[in-house]
Amino acid sequence: MPLPADFEARLWAAADQLWTNSSLQPSEYATPVLALIFLKYADHRFAEAEKKRASPRRRRGAGRDDHRAEGVLFVPEEARFGRLLELPAGADIGEALDDAMSAIEAENEHLKDVLPKAYGRFDAKTLRGLLELFGAIPASVEGDVFGRIYEYFLGNFAPRALQKGGEYFTPYSVVRLIVAIVEPYRGRVYDPCCGSGGMFVQSASFIAEHRERAAEEISIYGVEKTAQTLRLARMNLAVHGLSGDIREANTYYEDVHEQVGRFDYVMANPPFNQNAVDRERLKDDTRRFPFGVPSVDNANYLWIQLFYSALCATGRAGFVMANSASDSRGSELEIRRRLIQAGAVDVIVSLSESFFYTVTLPVTLWFLDKGKAKGARKDKVLFIDARHIYRQVDRAHRELTAEQIEFLANIVRLYRGEEPESLHGSRKLVKQTFAKGRYADVPGLCKAATLAEIEAQGFSLNPGRYVGAADRAVEDFDFKERLEQLNEELERLNVEARGLEARIADNVAALLETG
Repeated sequence: MPLPADFEARLWAAADQLWTNSSLQPSEYATPVLALIFLKYADHRFAEAEKKRASPRRRRGAGRDDHRAEGVLFVPEEARFGRLLELPAGADIGEALDDAMSAIEAENEHLKDVLPKAYGRFDAKTLRGLLELFGAIPASVEGDVFGRIYEYFLGNFAPRALQKGGEYFTPYSVVRLIVAIVEPYRGRVYDPCCGSGGMFVQSASFIAEHRERAAEEISIYGVEKTAQTLRLARMNLAVHGLSGDIREANTYYEDVHEQVGRFDYVMANPPFNQNAVDRERLKDDTRRFPFGVPSVDNANYLWIQLFYSALCATGRAGFVMANSASDSRGSELEIRRRLIQAGAVDVIVSLSESFFYTVTLPVTLWFLDKGKAKGARKDKVLFIDARHIYRQVDRAHRELTAEQIEFLANIVRLYRGEEPESLHGSRKLVKQTFAKGRYADVPGLCKAATLAEIEAQGFSLNPGRYVGAADRAVEDFDFKERLEQLNEELERLNVEARGLEARIADNVAALLETG
């Protein structure tokens, strides 16, 4: 059963009404509300698994180990959503929800200390309203509807202040573009600043689109320094049927996953231009920072090296980076030069402003590929200027449509010698742009620059320096006739200007006489 296109929006609007009069801040109710969606989803999957395993010949249902083997959370009786909905009037719903969350954690070790247990802070009317709201989600829905709802709520909570919005949440269209270009089909996926785990979830979605089961194809590893955000990430994975090794740590100083050379894919949205990192503690860590620690108080090139050093010999990375990193000077320029000459920089994409909730400036996406050093692209970098490609969501925010994401990823696929995809309707746009069916530089859009060209530009990684301006269409008009028209218009304006000057002069003279 498909859901209406605006179903998530309706749920959000209804939930928003329920807590409008609450005294809680968004940062206080975000996690508990998301956990209720998680609970409904876990109960739904558990019930579906029970139905599939039911048999007239079996006298008992599936055990805990059976469900775990299928990637399904075991939901004990006291945590079943239907039971919570049926609590009588006057029952302590807050306490019942706390007990339900504790019971799920007790049966599923990887969720230990993840789920919230402070529902007593909500009034009973609001809690019952939320239970009824999420309980009304049809049981016969198609696809990952609970994941969709969870993501919609997570995205709407982002601008309402939890972890300052952008520090834990990367807009989905940006994440999807990174994933589409990295193409994490199988292997170890790593995000050393994973926030709410969006890179992992979208990697799984990418794999599912290509008819594979993510849980069988990828292993997930992450680091998050904030305990509250770490809980969001673990819930986000669980609500999408995923699990992984995500740990609380400070990636600058702690190498909790022994990351060097270990991962097939690294995808991340690190904090931009972060300062006050203790560089003295890092200067001797030449394995994770092989090109040196920058002398400036800015962590951008620390993150870039962390991503680079975590890749295996054929690994790919995709990450968001502040525009300023593309042209920075001094010690950062030297690190960038060494990175480029190592042959790892593969693709650079510039996006327009207003994609992020807390960063209005435009950003750049960097893509590394250690495997290209031995291939045909070893001495080239693909630059894409996508600043003119977006959909305006509202006055303050932009996003990429599924077709635009696929089109940009197809530019990279053609550049790599791969077949373009058309799962999201980009075939016509690809054909219009690359009529011969193979990659070619397009002024104003993309340019495959050589290392010599990049060196001539002072090792800049700013796409605008290479892509240039789009070809202007040839105007079909008679130049002499148009020039005469423009001259006549100029003369008319000059006559009007002289008339205004005369009137102003007369008015000034009159004022002086009366004065």
